[in-house]
Amino acid sequence: MSRAFNFSAGPAALPEPVLRQVQAELMEWQGERASVMEVSHRGAAFVECAAAAERDLRELMAIPDDYHVLFLQGGATTLSALLALNLAGPDQVADFVLTGHWGEKAVDNTRPSMKVNIAASSKAGGYADIPARGGWQLTPGAAFVHYTPNETIHGVEFHDIPDVGGVPLVADVSSNFLSRPVDVSRFGVLYGGAQKNLGPSGLAIAIIRKDLLGKHGRELPPIFELLNQANNDSMFNTPPTFAWYVLGLVLKWIRAEGGAAAIGERNARKAAALYAAIDGSGGYYRNPVAPAARSTMNVPFFLPDAALDKPFLKEAEAAGLLGLKGHRAVGGMRASIYNAMPEAGVAALADFMADFARRNG
Repeated sequence: MSRAFNFSAGPAALPEPVLRQVQAELMEWQGERASVMEVSHRGAAFVECAAAAERDLRELMAIPDDYHVLFLQGGATTLSALLALNLAGPDQVADFVLTGHWGEKAVDNTRPSMKVNIAASSKAGGYADIPARGGWQLTPGAAFVHYTPNETIHGVEFHDIPDVGGVPLVADVSSNFLSRPVDVSRFGVLYGGAQKNLGPSGLAIAIIRKDLLGKHGRELPPIFELLNQANNDSMFNTPPTFAWYVLGLVLKWIRAEGGAAAIGERNARKAAALYAAIDGSGGYYRNPVAPAARSTMNVPFFLPDAALDKPFLKEAEAAGLLGLKGHRAVGGMRASIYNAMPEAGVAALADFMADFARRNG
């Protein structure tokens, strides 16, 4: 078997040590004489597996005690709809700062449940930058302010946490979960799907300040009431057990790699190397994002002629570089260099790009 470097935006690459452990434990897990996918989520073995994952996540992110940590079915799209129902009543307003496709998705999922104000947007400029903070039109007394710190499609990232005063800040961190240290106390909610940096698809995580739940004044179906999940250790219904188990292994891998600080330093080196390959190509490759807003996780780039896209992708795949096709909304190429992507993978991509440019320039 020759395992390739996987630059897919999600579901994305998982650390090889994690995959090998999953492989070794697949038939029989922890002496249970059954797979982790087959044991009861209420049995002692899985309850401890779930609790260990929460302990590790709390430690790695330094999550304060006054925050719930929920492990739920679905993804960020599901959670954006549930958060609108759980954080506010229908007459309240949520502010949104839009820097790409996933921010738009969150707006679409919020509108049916409450009022929405687009406080700022960089759509007019093709989502190639972040709106200047001085121009944000925030609503006094808003229920929350929502933003997407990293937009996977457009490759735009906030490199600081915006100050929105005393209003709860809600962030979809699907694509930069644990990619570097973050001050959780600055947020009301951090949420996202696991399938980019933390595990397989099907699992969503929500880190919610405890005082924000249970005050919406709505009559919700019990399964939509996040407080029910919080009060039942995320087991109000059957959770996605396999994905939760794999996430727990990924968290242990991150801890063994040195934690969020060490992962963040490595991610910064990877991004710098890839942007250097683009910027140093003499214009052959082009990244459209304002340099100060470039993503550390998702690097879109374009060749000088779209007719070269198919040959580039075909040759890249033959060279062991997978998942480089850009999103259909923007075209071109995109290299997603999440936590599990080793520096050797980025170096291999940079070498291939230089060789391709020499042969096709």
